[in-house]
Amino acid sequence: MNILYEAKDRIATITLNRPGVANAQNAELLDELDAAWTRAAEDDDVKVIVLRAEGKHFSAGHDLKGGSPSPEKITLEWIYSAESRRYLEYSLHWRNVPKPSIAAVQGRCISGGLMLCWPCDLIVAAEDALFSDPVVIMGIGGVEYHGHTWELGARKAKEILFTGRPLTADEAERIGMVNKVVPREELDDEARALAERIATMPSFGLRQAKRAVNQTLDVQGFHAAIQSVFDIHQTGHGNALSVTGYPVLARLDEMKQKLQ
Repeated sequence: MNILYEAKDRIATITLNRPGVANAQNAELLDELDAAWTRAAEDDDVKVIVLRAEGKHFSAGHDLKGGSPSPEKITLEWIYSAESRRYLEYSLHWRNVPKPSIAAVQGRCISGGLMLCWPCDLIVAAEDALFSDPVVIMGIGGVEYHGHTWELGARKAKEILFTGRPLTADEAERIGMVNKVVPREELDDEARALAERIATMPSFGLRQAKRAVNQTLDVQGFHAAIQSVFDIHQTGHGNALSVTGYPVLARLDEMKQKLQ
C-alpha cells in the first residue's frame, strides 16, 4: 500500500508509505493520496487531517521511473494532461479541503514533496528537514504548483530556485513557511498534539477561519497565479522536448537514488 490511513479521536492520519524509495511519488501513490484526502474530507467525524511519511525522508518528489512513457514517446500534450490532474488539481484540492491540515516533515522534501506539504494549513518540521526545488536544472522554473513566492517571499523564492540549494527547517520557520521545528524523535507527537488541540475547536468555526485566510490569498491573486505559472512550467517541458531531450532526468534520478 502506497498510502496508510487511520481515523481516530477526530483526527485522520494519512501516511506516505514508500520509504524504500524515499516516498517518491508515482501515479498510484498520488491517486491513493487524493482518495485519502477525499475520505477524510467526507468523514463527519474527522475534524483535522495530519499528513506524515514513513522512513527517513518525507518525499524525494516525483518518481522519475513511475510509469511514464519512455522519453522518446513523451509529448507536451501528454505531460500537460497528466500534470494538470495529478499535480495541479490534486494540490489545489488538498489545499481547499475545508478542514485544518498539518504536514509533519522530516528529512528531504524535494520538488514534488513541496506539493504535498505546501497545500497543508500548518507545517511541523523535524530539525533535519530540508526543503528544495532543483528542477531549474531541467530548464524548468519550479514545480507545477508554484507556492514558492507565496511561501517564501519573492527574493528567497528566487534564491532557492536559482541555486537549487535546500532550505533548512530553521530558515523555513524564520520566514513563516514552517510553524514549528522539533527534534526528529518528537515530530509525530508534536503534530498529533497540535491536531488534538485544534480538534477541540468547533468544526464550523475552523472551516470558516480556513476559508477566510484562503479566500484572502485568492483575492490577492494566489489562485490565478498558480494557474498561470503552471503554463509557464509547461514551456520548460516544451523546451526540454525540443532541445535537450531530457538528458538531466538521469542526473536527477541519480540524486534521488542516493537518498534511499
